[in-house]
Amino acid sequence: MTARDDIIALGKRIGQSIIGQEQMVERLLLGLLANGHLLVEGLPGLAKTRAIKSLAKNLNSQLSRVQFTPDLLPADITGSEIYFSEAGKGEFKFQPGPIFANLILADEINRAPAKVQSALLEAMEERQVTVGGKSYPLPELFMVMATQNPIEQEGTYPLPEAQLDRFLMHVEVGYPDEVSEAAIMRLVRGEENAGEQMKSAPAERLDPQAVFDARREIGAVTVSDPVEKYIVALVFATRYPDRYDKDLAKLLQVGVSPRGVIGLDKVSRSHAWLKGRDYVTPDDVKAIVNDVFRHRLILSYDAHASNTSADQVIDRIVELVAVS
Repeated sequence: MTARDDIIALGKRIGQSIIGQEQMVERLLLGLLANGHLLVEGLPGLAKTRAIKSLAKNLNSQLSRVQFTPDLLPADITGSEIYFSEAGKGEFKFQPGPIFANLILADEINRAPAKVQSALLEAMEERQVTVGGKSYPLPELFMVMATQNPIEQEGTYPLPEAQLDRFLMHVEVGYPDEVSEAAIMRLVRGEENAGEQMKSAPAERLDPQAVFDARREIGAVTVSDPVEKYIVALVFATRYPDRYDKDLAKLLQVGVSPRGVIGLDKVSRSHAWLKGRDYVTPDDVKAIVNDVFRHRLILSYDAHASNTSADQVIDRIVELVAVS
């Protein structure tokens, strides 16, 4: 099997236990292939936690789940130096925290204070943890999926815009349709009836080498000059919207950062590769631009007053920016 066959098979196995959320499963794979981190936002019970657990179950990797709470400390994530005494001699030894895993589920990240959030986000950006003046590298296969609940905002600590920028994509998860809802009931009922037999059955787990092979192939995916110019034009339309539409300019306060153009390029190439092509088309860019831009835009007061969402602004930009 090729690396693409392995990744597609991985997505199908995840999809067997995540019904009605095909887009979230695809974004999970794209984040894995693009070597980036995901911020997933949705109401409770929409299989956000189940999705990354299913990924870890089907990929030969270690999963750490951290439930973010207001009393969490940075050392609870990164680990700390602990004093050990043996045979009359004592020394400090580093005890790794849950961040030293391949897949990190940061559940309800906005429930922890800024100091804890920054400890996680520093590890995401630097791919290492520094404790006691010594740096410890994180695993080569490393992805963080942080979840947010859009309701119950009392007592939460919203992520600052500069920290949100470190996430490759911001994925919004909605309710499944009626057919999927019925299938979810049947799936859970079947899992309950299977009981211990299902738990003891060994799952087929993909070797992480397939992910590394896929990333090398994605690195060779071609981005033509017109598509490159289109990506840059979309980014610049968020920074200088008055060049395209005066009404659009009233809705935007701050546009997309350079991380946005890098992320759009990475995810577009990953999307093209996943669809079986070795070149990127404008449709690949359009398919994922909302997820890459959504958390990087700062809307104006006028946008909030008119109840205009970031997605509506991005959709308008896509309408206005032509492919050269």
